[in-house]
Amino acid sequence: MTTALIYLVVMLLVAAVVFLVAAVVFGRGEELAPLAPGSSPTRLPAEDINAEDIQRVRFQLVVRGYKMSEVDWVMGRLGAEIDGLRARVRELESESEAAR
Repeated sequence: MTTALIYLVVMLLVAAVVFLVAAVVFGRGEELAPLAPGSSPTRLPAEDINAEDIQRVRFQLVVRGYKMSEVDWVMGRLGAEIDGLRARVRELESESEAAR
């Protein structure tokens, strides 16, 4: 019984030392500092969104996929941009018809 207990204690000590050495050598595995809680890496320009801006959008990962509030924010911004562009097209078309 005593031998098994000593064996278990030695195993736990070896595992702890291996873990600490690996943690010191490899670190947390992150290249950048973690984001502050509630912040977002998602960025879009204030206006004139183009295809390149959309391709560069990145969402914060959470347990079950992407952070829903960020996706909702981007979708809302894109919807507003599309609505604004369509309104501008209608305005220009009506001006064009009135000029004829």
